[in-house]
Amino acid sequence: MKLVFALSSYFAALVASAKESNTTRSLGAEDWTVTNEHGNITVPGNFPSQVHLDLYAAQVIDDPYHGQNDLNLRWIAAQNWTYTSKPILGLTKDRGTSAWLVFDGLDTYSTIKLCDQIVGTTDNQFKQWYFDVTSVLTGCQSEPVLSINFGAVPAIIDKLNASGIETWPPEVVYPFEYPNRQWVRKEQSDFGWDWGPAFVPTGPWRDGRIVQLEDGEAYSINTNIDIYRKGQMNNLAPDQNQPWVVNASLDYIGNLPEQAFLHAVITDAEEKSKILYSGKLENVTRSNTSITGLVVIDGDKPQLWWPNGRGKQPLYSITVSVSGCGAAKHALMSQRRVGFRTILLSTGNVTDEQIARGYQPGNNWHFQINGHEFYAKGANMIPPDAFWPRVTNERMSRLFDSVEAQNFNMLRIWSSGAYLPDFIYDLADERGILLWSEFEFSDSLYPDYPDFVQSVTDELSYNIRRINHHPSLACWAGGNEFENLLLPTAQAVDPDRYPYYLGQYEHLFITVMFTILAENSRSISYTPSSANNGWTKIDFSMPVPMVERYNNKTKGDLYSNTDYYNYDSSVSFDSKKYPIGRFAVEFGFTSMPSLATWKEVLDPDDLHFNSTTITLRNHHYPPGGLETNLTMGARGLAEMTLAVERYYPTPNKDDSVANFSSWCHATQLFQADFYKSQIQFYRRGSAMPERQMGSLFWQLNDIWQAPTWAALEYSGRWKALPYVTRHIYKNVIAAPYFDHTSGDLEFWVTSDLWESVSGHLSFSWVNLKGKPIADNAGMPKTVSFTVPAINSTSVLKTNTADVRLPDEKDAILFMSLRADAHLPNNESTTRFTHNEYFLPVWPKDAKFSDPGLKLSKDTATGGFVVEATKGVSLYTWLTHPEEVLGFFDDNLFVLLPGEKKHVGFKLQQGVKSGNDWMNKVTVESLWDLTTRN
Repeated sequence: MKLVFALSSYFAALVASAKESNTTRSLGAEDWTVTNEHGNITVPGNFPSQVHLDLYAAQVIDDPYHGQNDLNLRWIAAQNWTYTSKPILGLTKDRGTSAWLVFDGLDTYSTIKLCDQIVGTTDNQFKQWYFDVTSVLTGCQSEPVLSINFGAVPAIIDKLNASGIETWPPEVVYPFEYPNRQWVRKEQSDFGWDWGPAFVPTGPWRDGRIVQLEDGEAYSINTNIDIYRKGQMNNLAPDQNQPWVVNASLDYIGNLPEQAFLHAVITDAEEKSKILYSGKLENVTRSNTSITGLVVIDGDKPQLWWPNGRGKQPLYSITVSVSGCGAAKHALMSQRRVGFRTILLSTGNVTDEQIARGYQPGNNWHFQINGHEFYAKGANMIPPDAFWPRVTNERMSRLFDSVEAQNFNMLRIWSSGAYLPDFIYDLADERGILLWSEFEFSDSLYPDYPDFVQSVTDELSYNIRRINHHPSLACWAGGNEFENLLLPTAQAVDPDRYPYYLGQYEHLFITVMFTILAENSRSISYTPSSANNGWTKIDFSMPVPMVERYNNKTKGDLYSNTDYYNYDSSVSFDSKKYPIGRFAVEFGFTSMPSLATWKEVLDPDDLHFNSTTITLRNHHYPPGGLETNLTMGARGLAEMTLAVERYYPTPNKDDSVANFSSWCHATQLFQADFYKSQIQFYRRGSAMPERQMGSLFWQLNDIWQAPTWAALEYSGRWKALPYVTRHIYKNVIAAPYFDHTSGDLEFWVTSDLWESVSGHLSFSWVNLKGKPIADNAGMPKTVSFTVPAINSTSVLKTNTADVRLPDEKDAILFMSLRADAHLPNNESTTRFTHNEYFLPVWPKDAKFSDPGLKLSKDTATGGFVVEATKGVSLYTWLTHPEEVLGFFDDNLFVLLPGEKKHVGFKLQQGVKSGNDWMNKVTVESLWDLTTRN
């Protein structure tokens, strides 16, 4: 105990000393103005911020998201803007004191002046920038003023494109709206995408500070903590019996003493008195900008971090410090929160052992956590806002509530948004959500000239090191859709130059990127492209250290992960059209947001399905340039309309706004059912030769209020889809598979547990008044099943011709699953349940009637009670009022007449006091789509 106390006191002294000797001034504490290049607009500014936000705060512009402002506000991106501070008081100009400007993010092209002298320029949104301004500050004759001039990005990249440094076929540079985005290291979706606007924001989008150091002091600007099993290498399965290696590296500005010692204390993040390690680090190496050391820890000492649904998420706090000769003033210190886990993205060749177990030969594509394969369940996450400074911890915490509630264990952080801030990874660490992370490149071939490569190298080094300590980090991918889309397109349209394009791609996305990752982390796997066919060999002695398979396939073998977008809704529920692969990384169909979300940004006159504003905000299909294009938006709306008409009763209400609301809801019903059909299919593939091991649908969230593929609307409001995904991403599910052409009907049970599960599946046929069908329509009432670990089992096969239904349009099948499994650390068995239903006809053809729904408050639980009194209630839907945010614990369910269902609600935001909002909750069903009022 004396040793623990002494070490704690030592580090407390270092922290206190560091706080006393380092002068760190947040730039957010200064007063700022923002001025355009013409000098006719000057408004108060914030730091961090972006120009649109400051103009909106000053009421110079309307809400950027209102109406057609994504088109009307293009003049902002076309101008240069300057952020200028008021005189910064209290800085020391003493000789012997160094001064630095440190920026965590400047968006994007900027010229920085201090005391009216240029101290630096920037050209990469994703880099951390720092400048030694000692001499400038020392010679400043008055209190210093800092200014940052941001250049107009569209004009600059147009000039870069015109310079002719490199050229590509136009087919491999997707111009969603603004052209030439491939030249700039800026959020690519800022230039428009098929789900988002093209504001091209600019400004100091992340924090910045002024750091002043005395002689011999240093300041940590970045920290890399790499935790891996001894001997572990990227992309290869580690030995789980090996001890842990904790490698700590601090990047710094300033100076370290000639004789420097590197120390670490690792404690339980919650109970600091529980010390895992305390002492010096070994194998210390240093340069002018970083110092690195490591310690080996017994493999059994740390508790393992597991993803959601697979175990707990124990976290540790690691404090790393540098000191010299016992002089506390030389302290350099950094603290991070970490977890102990191994995570592998396995995309190498299928082994003989796997083939013997029934795998189709080819390449793997699955994840392993702590040596265990697991089924990945989740979605693709896009930027939550076009303006990152207004993305708050509170807002993201609500999003992760929704992620957990849907039984996810993984999100793919899509490129090309922005590298996520640490607080989002912190939330993922706490919630057990793995984040498949990508470098910010998508849907274009990219330059490969030296200056661009150097910028990318700096960008990746900074972000890999910054993010690496998070246990939620699942992998890194080079970018999006290169090998399944862009390279094949380049080969088709320009075969003579294709070897050049391929060499350019491999240099940037394999040689450069994979090497940078391997230099900074041994714990994380890499794939050059989100969709590809895996690799055949990894060898860092080769010029291209990863040999990609591309199309070098063996007939009959299986290699790739898959994406699937088919907007011909006539085949949406034909599972023979779904791709067979190892992992479904993208799939989806668009839907409209709810009326409540539309009302946030649309004028009343725009609240109808084909209004001009809604059509223009529908970027599926994207306009393809800066010209207003109603034709492309109307095409996407027509696809949604036709999908509803094919399968669901079409709304036809007298009130136009109510009719619009019902149409929006109907598009969400189609989307939810389509995704449900696919996810069930992909999960069943875990039992097939493809050994399908993951499904991440497109997409989780919205960047604004518009028709998109999102499950969550911009504010976080749930569409119909999340209520389906939380249902079918349970550990054990029952699913019907119906071939509408042949009438073949199969029932499967799927489990993603690591243990075998056994139980019973019950069947009950009733008509749509809720009356049992005689002899259960000839089907058994109960069947037994056993499902092996991460697998599926067929429990019943039949044909609708053999199901004795008096009227198939007046029938519904209810399924009820009960299963037990012996889980680790549980003395008794664990019960799993799942309820499902099957309609033998499309919903629009079913003879449903008014179910006579009743809704009441459940005062005991703070929830609600829903009852059907007249008939079966299909697609029962509860709606909460606009003023609250949250979600129900169940929705979009089926009710039998006389059945009372208790439904809870997770209230996230919007209520200051009382429960008056509960009186505004409403309930409806499929029947209500057909009513005229």
